[in-house]
Amino acid sequence: MANPWAGEVLIHLDGKPHVCKLTLGALAELEGGLEDETFVELVERFEAGRFRARDVLALVVAGLRGGGWQGSTKDLRTVEIDGGPTEAARAAAQMLARAFAMPETGR
Repeated sequence: MANPWAGEVLIHLDGKPHVCKLTLGALAELEGGLEDETFVELVERFEAGRFRARDVLALVVAGLRGGGWQGSTKDLRTVEIDGGPTEAARAAAQMLARAFAMPETGR
């Protein structure tokens, strides 16, 4: 089970649950694969609803790896994501939101 307060998102690959989390290491790995783009540009595309399939794939892979998954982008291309591309995009957007949400102060 994913803990949203820890920035975790649950995604099912081939029917099996996996916890995704954009850790600092996962974000650094993701940023390294963005080529000439910045991470801010990626976030802006999500905020504007202009994200691409490769954006979703990159975020899901980064989140899975941050959650302990040992696979690669190539591995993810051959699995069934429960809910399809729509669920993958929702999970990617949710990971971004949770990774940068300010913690509750309890006040």
